[in-house]
Amino acid sequence: MFGRILLPTDGTDSMDAVVQTAADIADLRGADVHVLYVIDDRAFLTLHDEMKTDVLAELEGEGEAATDRAAARLREAGIEVTTAIREGDPADQILAYAETIDADLITMGTRSGDYTNNLMGSVSQKVVARSTTPVLTTNLATEE
Repeated sequence: MFGRILLPTDGTDSMDAVVQTAADIADLRGADVHVLYVIDDRAFLTLHDEMKTDVLAELEGEGEAATDRAAARLREAGIEVTTAIREGDPADQILAYAETIDADLITMGTRSGDYTNNLMGSVSQKVVARSTTPVLTTNLATEE
């Protein structure tokens, strides 16, 4: 049933619990995992073009580090992994990528609590509300 798992990551240490969950399910089901990092381009819409290029390059570097870190942990567990970086609204990109790869499961972290955590929480909420693919969330608030 879960042959292809999508794991969106933001690269934070608290994502370790979500990576482990994806690894456990993938190992149990013989699934492969797609690790996705989304650059939220709304964060730099008002920047000048030259500055946008610099910011985008830095964020792409962060995305590569985040996906590489998760992929390394999954590969250590013997899981086949694909990584990707997309740019746009995080929820929209997660849902579009899930459809593109025909994901059987999306496993992602969610945060609740203070203002700084509301953005990721809202991404999870949007994905859960709009996804036609089952979504498994792990509360990261207790992990931090």
